[in-house]
Amino acid sequence: MKRLRWGLALLAACPSLALAADLDGSQLSVLWGVPFAGILLSIAILPLVAPHFWHHHFGKVAAAWALVFLLPFAAVFGPGLAGVSFVHALLAEYIPFIILLTALFTVAGGIYIRGNLHGSPGLNTAILAIGAVLASFMGTTGASMLLIRPLIRANDNRRHKAHVIIFFIFIVSNAGGSLTPLGDPPLFLGFLKGVDFFWTLSHIFPETLFLVGVLLALFYAMDSWYYHRREEVLPVDPTPDSRRIGFEGAVNFWLLGVIVGLVLLSGFWKSSVVFNIAGTDVGLPGLVRDIGLVIVTFISLRITPAAVHERNQFSWAPMQEVAKLFAGIFLTIIPVIAMLKAGVNGPFGAIVAAVTRPDGSPDPAMYFWAAGALSSFLDNAPTYLVFFNTAGGDPAVLMTTLAPTLAAISAGAVFMGANTYIGNAPNLMVKAIAEDRGVKMPSFFGYMLWSGGILLPLFVVMTLIWFR
Repeated sequence: MKRLRWGLALLAACPSLALAADLDGSQLSVLWGVPFAGILLSIAILPLVAPHFWHHHFGKVAAAWALVFLLPFAAVFGPGLAGVSFVHALLAEYIPFIILLTALFTVAGGIYIRGNLHGSPGLNTAILAIGAVLASFMGTTGASMLLIRPLIRANDNRRHKAHVIIFFIFIVSNAGGSLTPLGDPPLFLGFLKGVDFFWTLSHIFPETLFLVGVLLALFYAMDSWYYHRREEVLPVDPTPDSRRIGFEGAVNFWLLGVIVGLVLLSGFWKSSVVFNIAGTDVGLPGLVRDIGLVIVTFISLRITPAAVHERNQFSWAPMQEVAKLFAGIFLTIIPVIAMLKAGVNGPFGAIVAAVTRPDGSPDPAMYFWAAGALSSFLDNAPTYLVFFNTAGGDPAVLMTTLAPTLAAISAGAVFMGANTYIGNAPNLMVKAIAEDRGVKMPSFFGYMLWSGGILLPLFVVMTLIWFR
């Protein structure tokens, strides 16, 4: 493969960066996972016990935990390996992740659905169903950012609306994105590894239909109960009915199409041109995709009328919160992923061994739950890759002989991202937007009570039907 060496001056100044070996997770202690656990507990606890402090300093808290990992890591393993790990997390994972989220957030935030939708149980259920369909074609982030604002506005005359947002996260921000690689990052990584574009559509459609269908039915029943309670609907609707239903900033729909095209291009385009930056390979297709997404973001900001952003109450606060918190998560997760990649020889060997039957064959049920449980707290994209490789890593075999195993990995990584606020990036963005609009959302653990009570029994049923 032709390789273009980029950043030679940096490597000449810091040769240890180029020479540092890959991080061997089998040599790590579980104590290296403490900073990651610390940032998760901070996200869970500090908004409850110190909300004012958290609101103003969550970025500093995330940075502090990142330093708690990086500084001792550099002291123990050397600045070379620390630098390589930092650059890899930045260039190969965090920057592409944030660029895509920012593009979807900006473009979807430039589309205003005018007029007043009234948040009846039927309308709310219809919006969730539409979002579930859109999520697999414009991504869970794109669908979430497009529909969350009009959904909140439609229910601004209701006293109880947190459950609406919770089910929105379940359905639109997670389960709906399970049918194509455009829907959720884990499936996109599988696509890049050689899984056919329509493989998930043909192999986990029944599971998706079951999960989304049952959730919609449960939501309709719950929302109807709230809706018909006494004094549930406020006497005065904060949003007037003076305007017809329609779209403003509709040109952004074309930009959403460009985003989808750029993502697809980066998957289908095979190029031998690779830039090596301090030990991290950056392929030309990915670079073109990211540059294109940045251009799309600026075009959207340029062509969207200020009045549309004002009516949409567009704010960078939710994106800033996600960017800062996930920066800390992507850094502190480095040793955790390395320990998982070490397989049975690593500190988490028991987890890896648990997904294999005594005869050596993979156990789909255990893959479903292991991939899902880790995706609830770790980034679901690298978690998907860990179990993809644990199952052999050969897409031809996984799509045929081991199809039940790949289906279990895919379903677990996507569906169980809904178990916590940090299981999938749109979860945290939707929560931040809802709270910015005055919706009182459950705490980190409060949300887990909802997901545990509603989602986990459904996952048990799915295991018995499809993943035994």
